[in-house]
Amino acid sequence: MTFSFSFAGDDIDENENIDTPAANISSNTGSILPPPQPSDSSASAFPVQGKPLLPPTRHDLSHMLSRLPSKIAYSTLTVDLEQGRGVIEIPRRELWDVRVQLMAEEENSENASESQPVLGDHDVKTGIYEGGFKSWESSVDLVKVLASENAPEALLRDPCVLVELGCGTALPSLALFQWAMAGRKNIAPGESQPPLVLTLADYNPSVLYLVTLPNFILAWALEKRQELPILEEAFTACEGELELTPDIITAFTTFLSSSQVTLSFLSGAWSTEFVDLLYSSSITHGSLLGHNNLKTLVIGAETIYSPFALESFMKTLLSILEKERKERPNGYAAAIVGAKKLYFGVGGSLDDFVDKMREAGATVDTLREETGGVRRGVVKCFLP
Repeated sequence: MTFSFSFAGDDIDENENIDTPAANISSNTGSILPPPQPSDSSASAFPVQGKPLLPPTRHDLSHMLSRLPSKIAYSTLTVDLEQGRGVIEIPRRELWDVRVQLMAEEENSENASESQPVLGDHDVKTGIYEGGFKSWESSVDLVKVLASENAPEALLRDPCVLVELGCGTALPSLALFQWAMAGRKNIAPGESQPPLVLTLADYNPSVLYLVTLPNFILAWALEKRQELPILEEAFTACEGELELTPDIITAFTTFLSSSQVTLSFLSGAWSTEFVDLLYSSSITHGSLLGHNNLKTLVIGAETIYSPFALESFMKTLLSILEKERKERPNGYAAAIVGAKKLYFGVGGSLDDFVDKMREAGATVDTLREETGGVRRGVVKCFLP
C-alpha cells in the first residue's frame, strides 16, 4: 500500500524557494506539477497500528563505512538563516545517485532486503518506507530555528547530545555538525573541546546507509577541503562528486575521534525498546562522563503526520525527556519539533501534538510559524 501526501511532492530542489512550498516542484526539471493525490483514499501513512514494525537496531559506524560506494554525487541546499545570520550550504547526496546504487545492489543480490525502500513517486510506502530519502520543508525550518536559538555558540561552550528522530537526510543535524566543525577551527591545539554526540535515527536502515551517513561525510569533506590535499583531489576528479577512497574514510574517522565528535545510528520503530537501545549504546558515550552541564536536544521534522505516528513519537519523546531529568538532573534537555499544521487526508496535526504534550505535563513554546503556502510551525518542548 502506498500513500502520497497531497500537500507537497518531491525532494526540496536546491533552486527552489523553500520559503513558499505551496507548489509541488519536480527535482528533475524544476517544473511545477499538480499536487499528487492519494493512491488509496483509505491508505494511511506509516507506521500503521497493528502492523509488524522493524525492531530497534544499532548500526556500527565501521560497518556502515565499509558499505559505501567508491564515489557519491551531491548538490547543496542553500538555507537563508534570516535576520542577518547569513546562509548555510548543506550538502545532500543526489537522489539519482541513490537509485543507481540501489539498482546495482539489486543486480548483485538474488534477494533484495525486506527493509530496502523503493524510490518511486510515493512519499510513503505503508509499512516499508517512511520518506527518509527526501528533504522536507519543516527540516529547513528547524535549521533556521537552531540558528536563532544560538546553537552554534552552545556547541563550543557545552558538551552536547543531539538525537534526531526520523532523521532522513538529516538537514538540522548536518547544520549543527557544520557549525561545530567551523567553531572547532578556532580552538587552539591541545585545548579541550566539548564533546558532541550525534545520534541519527530513522525507521529504515537503508536511509541511514544511503543518505544520512554520506551526507555527514560530504559536510566534513566540504568543510575540510582546503585543509587536506587528499580531499581536494577527491573533489576534482569530477564536478559534483566525491571519491570515497580508503584514505578519505580514514581521514573522516580520524577527525571524529580527534574532535570528540561521536556519530551513532539507530533504525527501527519508536518504542520502549528503542529508548532502551538509545541509552545503552548511543548517548551514554564515555566522552560525556564527568560533565554536569550537559545539553541534550531531541529534534524531529515531519514526524507526526498520522495519529499513530504522533502517539508513538510523543511517547518516545517524553520517555527521553523523563530519562534525562532523572539521570542528568544538573543538565538541560529539550526537544524542538517542526511539522505542518495539518496533514490533510492523514490525520496528524501540530496542534494535536502540542495539546497532548501539554496534557502529559510538558511545557510547549512556539518558536516559529509559517503562514504562507502550507502552514507549518516549530515548537520547543521540555519538562518543568
